[in-house]
Amino acid sequence: MVEITMTVGPKGQVVIPKVLRDEYGILPNDKVIVKESPNGIIISKPKLDVANIFRELGKNGPQIKKISSHFYEKESEERWQKAKPK
Repeated sequence: MVEITMTVGPKGQVVIPKVLRDEYGILPNDKVIVKESPNGIIISKPKLDVANIFRELGKNGPQIKKISSHFYEKESEERWQKAKPK
């Protein structure tokens, strides 16, 4: 178990140390839950909510670029030509 002393900034902010962000998969713009417990403050990641993930993805409209089948045919042909024995 890691124990690190942190300083609270002038705005009441505390930086989660990199070693803990890496260990718990906390990325920039992720949300965390801060709650009281009898032993102090607990910071945790919210449970994965697939519905919310799709809701967030849907807010900005489709982000997937359509690729024509011609692209795949051309790519396949190029790879085939490179792989053919000479």
